[in-house]
Amino acid sequence: MSSPTTSRHLADVPQFRRRYLALIVICAAELLVVLDNTVVNVALPSMGLQLRAEMSGLQWVVDAYTLTFAGLLLAFGHLGDRYGRKKIMVVGLAGIAVMSVGGAVAADLGQVIAARAAMGVCAAAVFPATLALIINIFTDAKERALAIAAWTAMAGFAIAIGPTAGGFLLEHFSWHSVFWINVPVALLVLVAALACVPESKAEHVGKYDPLGIALSLAGITVLVWAIIEAPHNGWLSATSVGAYLAGSAAIVAFVWWELRTPSPVLDLNLFRNRRFSLPALAIAVAYFSMFGFLFMITQYFQGVMELTPLEFGIHSLPFAVSIAIGAPLATIVAQRIGTTAVIFFGLIVMSTGMFIAGQVEVETPYLGPVLVSMILMGLGLAIVQGPATESIMSSVTLDEAGAGSAVNDTTREVGGTLGVAVLGSIVASIYTAQVSPKIDAIPDAIMEPYQKAFARETVVSVIEIVKAPTNPIFATQKADLIYAMKAACLEGFQLASFVTVGAAVACALAVALFLPWRRPEGNGVLLAWRAEGDGDRIS
Repeated sequence: MSSPTTSRHLADVPQFRRRYLALIVICAAELLVVLDNTVVNVALPSMGLQLRAEMSGLQWVVDAYTLTFAGLLLAFGHLGDRYGRKKIMVVGLAGIAVMSVGGAVAADLGQVIAARAAMGVCAAAVFPATLALIINIFTDAKERALAIAAWTAMAGFAIAIGPTAGGFLLEHFSWHSVFWINVPVALLVLVAALACVPESKAEHVGKYDPLGIALSLAGITVLVWAIIEAPHNGWLSATSVGAYLAGSAAIVAFVWWELRTPSPVLDLNLFRNRRFSLPALAIAVAYFSMFGFLFMITQYFQGVMELTPLEFGIHSLPFAVSIAIGAPLATIVAQRIGTTAVIFFGLIVMSTGMFIAGQVEVETPYLGPVLVSMILMGLGLAIVQGPATESIMSSVTLDEAGAGSAVNDTTREVGGTLGVAVLGSIVASIYTAQVSPKIDAIPDAIMEPYQKAFARETVVSVIEIVKAPTNPIFATQKADLIYAMKAACLEGFQLASFVTVGAAVACALAVALFLPWRRPEGNGVLLAWRAEGDGDRIS
C-alpha cells in the first residue's frame, strides 16, 4: 500500500510533464526569434550581390529587425502582463510566419528591410512572454532556476548556431530560404503553444499607461537608431548628437512619469535593487562583448580564412556547444555558492577569451588561439547570463514578470547593438584608413567600382575578389591587396578586443564590490531586498 507522500508524488507526475512540455515549446519559440535575428547575417553577401545593394543597405536588413525589436520589448511585456502572455506570444508567432513570407517574396532591398522591421515587431511580442511564462509555470525555486538555465542556454545557443543554419541553407538554396524556413517552424510552434502552454497574466493591473509605453518606445528606438547609424553619420555629428539628446530626453521624461503615475508600465524602484540592476548591467556588458565578438569572427572566418557560409557555421560550433553546456552548469553552481561569484567569474572568463581573440594574426591557425578564444567566450557568456537572468526574474513579482522579462531582454538588445556599433566602428575606421589608399590606386578598368566600394567597407569582400577573373595587370597586386585587407582587419580586431576586455573587467569589479555575496532564501521581490532591508538597495 502506497504512502500519502508517494500518492501525492505520483499525482504530480502529469503536472510535472505538462510543465516541462510547456518549457520545450516556449524554448522553441525563443529559438525561432533569436535564430531569425542571426541567420540572416550569413545571407547578406549573397543578398547584396543579387540585389546590388551597398553595405549600408545590407546593414539595415539586420538593424531594421533590431530597432523595432528593442524598441517594443517593454511595451509588449506590459501588454502580456495585462492581457495574457500566451495570447501575445501566439499573435507574435503568427505575425512572424506572415511577415517571413513577405521577406521571401521581396523583389528589392526596400521590401526586404520592411519585412524585417515587421518581423522585429512580431518578435518583440514573443520574446518577453517566453521568460514571463516560465517564471509563472515554475513556482519552485530550484525548478525555476533550471528552467531559466534552459531558456538562457537556448538563447545563447541560437545566436551561435545561426551561422551553421544559415550556411546550410545557402549551401543548397538561395537567400530567400532564410525567410521561407520560418513559416512552417512558426506555425508548428504556434499550434504547440495553443495546445501545451498555459495562459498567465497579472492578477492585479492598474490603469493602462499609454504615455509610459509611448515614451519608452520613443526613447529606446531613437537611442538604438542613433547607435546603429553613428558609424555612418559620425559619433559626434549633429545628427548623432541630436538623436542622443532626443532619445535621452524621452527616457528622462519616461522616468519622471513612471515615478509619478500610480500604475507605471515599469516599476523603476526595481533598479534600486542591486540583485536586479547589477545583473542587468552584467548581461548588457556580456552581450556587448558577444555581439562584438560574433561580428568579428564573421569577418574573420569569411574574409580572413575565406570559408564558405557552411564552413563558417561548422567552425563556430564550439562557441555554441560551450554556451549550451555552460548555462545550466553555471545556474546549478550559482544555487550552491551564490550569484555574485558566478557572474564575476563569467565576466573574467569572457575578458580572457576576448583578449586571446585580439592576438590573432593572418597566419594564426584555427586549432589554437582562435578555438580557445571561442570556447572561453561561449563559456563566459553562459556563466554570466544564466545566474544573472535568474537573479533579475527572482527580483520581480509574478504580476511584473512581463515587464521584468522585457527589461532583461532590452538590456541584451541594447548591449548587443552597442557591441556591433562601437566595436564595428573601431574595426571599420582602422580597416578603411589602411585599405582605401591601396584600393584607390587601382584603376576602375581593372577593378570595377562596385567591387572597390565593397572592398573598402569589409574584409568579407576578399571572397569575391578571389572569385573574380584576374586582369593580368592586376595579378601582381592582387595577392598583396588581399593580405593587406586581412592584416588591417585583424589590427582593428586587436583594438576592439582591448575595449571589450576593459568593459568586462570594469563590470566584474562593479559586481564584486556592489552585488551582495549572500544569497537570500525564498522567491520574489520580498526575498530579494524588502526582507533584507536597505542593505541591498542602491542609495
